Amino acid sequence: MGFKIGAGSAIFMNCKFDCTKGLTIGDNCVINAKCRLDSRGEIYIGNNVSLSEEVICLTSDHNEDIKGIYDRSKKIIIEDYVWVGTRAMILAGVKLEKGAMIAAGAVVTRNVDCCNVVAGVPAKQINSRPQDFNYPTNYKRLFQ
Repeated sequence: MGFKIGAGSAIFMNCKFDCTKGLTIGDNCVINAKCRLDSRGEIYIGNNVSLSEEVICLTSDHNEDIKGIYDRSKKIIIEDYVWVGTRAMILAGVKLEKGAMIAAGAVVTRNVDCCNVVAGVPAKQINSRPQDFNYPTNYKRLFQ
């Protein structure tokens, strides 16, 4: 599919991809089952990142200010050691800085700073986490 996938990374079953380009995944990442990755506007995922089941990353939307349908795309950047909870949605143009944590069900419409924990719709900071990362995110399930 033309994706770049690092060593030790895994994509579990039933994930959906909107196109055959624009996806880069670093080392030791886990993309859990049933995620949807829309890489029309490109998605960059760093190292040791975990996307929980049914996470959606949308890089394209429609400009409501123009008559007709006008598609616009913006890159999503997910830096190292980011964890995204089940059924969270990351929207076009968002950057999740190193160590950010996204709660289950959150809708992320804006950038998340380093080590911030966000939750809600739209996502807002609720906490922060320590910055001393030293673990790989390379677990495997029985069926991938």
